[in-house]
Amino acid sequence: MQVNIKNAFRFVIIMGIVSLFGDMVYEGARSVSGPYLRLLGASALAVGIISGIGEFLGYAVRIVAGYLTDKTGLYWPMTIIGYAMLGFIPLLSLADIWQVAGFFLIMERIGKGIRTPARDAILSYVTKKIGRGTGFGLHEALDQIGAIIGPLIFSFVFFLGYGYKESFKLLWIPAFLCIVALFVARSRVPKPERFESSLKDKGISKIFWIYAFFIFLSVLGFSSFQLISYHLKKNAVISDIDIPIFYAIAMGVDALIALIIGKIYDRKGFLCLVAIPVLSMPISALAFSMNKGFILIGIILWGAVMGIHETIMRAAVADITTPDKRGMAYGIFNTIYGFSFFLGNGIMGYLYESSILYLVLFCLIAQLLTIPFFFWLKSSIRCA
Repeated sequence: MQVNIKNAFRFVIIMGIVSLFGDMVYEGARSVSGPYLRLLGASALAVGIISGIGEFLGYAVRIVAGYLTDKTGLYWPMTIIGYAMLGFIPLLSLADIWQVAGFFLIMERIGKGIRTPARDAILSYVTKKIGRGTGFGLHEALDQIGAIIGPLIFSFVFFLGYGYKESFKLLWIPAFLCIVALFVARSRVPKPERFESSLKDKGISKIFWIYAFFIFLSVLGFSSFQLISYHLKKNAVISDIDIPIFYAIAMGVDALIALIIGKIYDRKGFLCLVAIPVLSMPISALAFSMNKGFILIGIILWGAVMGIHETIMRAAVADITTPDKRGMAYGIFNTIYGFSFFLGNGIMGYLYESSILYLVLFCLIAQLLTIPFFFWLKSSIRCA
């Protein structure tokens, strides 16, 4: 395919459709995995550990996947293998104990870890033509359409009087369509690295590592929806039908913010990152309350922060690394992200059992600690 802006937009849209179907599968499952694990007998600590281990392994494997992608240039095989592992989610319909369900959830996360560095490297090459913030924002917006539809599938099935297992079985359909769309994308851009000329090995810069510290602290104090939904289920704050609807609302906010923040990033650059701690600080106090209105506000803010995470966090990695190190950089970035998510949610799961106040204070302190790293990053970029 000829390298031009029109074709770049078309390709990003196709990859967005791939992610749309993928998100229908795994975001649908994530919207109910906390309540489902509780239904199968898991404790809050177990839910926190499962979500944490899943995210950690899903991100930790990315450093290996990213390294292999850079060394071999096998962008598409790595991407296809990772998306194929979405099949573990429909298999949740066969789980009768929480340990098996937890294993399937963790395996899907590993699959995401395998595909993400290669997929994001592919997108980073192509989006250079249209603006990385804009490109990643468009991809994330399409991605989140699936993230909205997925949870609504569960609400609709529950409304019809069926349960979790019937809902999980339906997810075989979008899982298959995801793979079909992926092969269409591959046929259009078999050699994505040709979209961006390579400036040979400058290594991983100091700016990247400062950025990594900022990411670590901001993610450390950011709760998973699994833990939030566990809180909602345990205390019967809202109904089982409403939990995935709340998640769908968060995903809708995510999609809208992704489009907006992507455009802003292309004009303002790294300054946009300050929105992460500012918006994250009140989330835990609101989302873990017993007031439906406060919880809804917390969920909206949670979705907004996720939109920023999935858009400019990814775009920024491409802007501070050279093409030949792109896969490795995404692997390191995502490993740090995942370790922080694992550590933070493990701590939050433990604190939740003791005191929600302690959980809220932990999240607030972690976000406050990101501020000096933001200014250090801003100063370093200005001097570079």
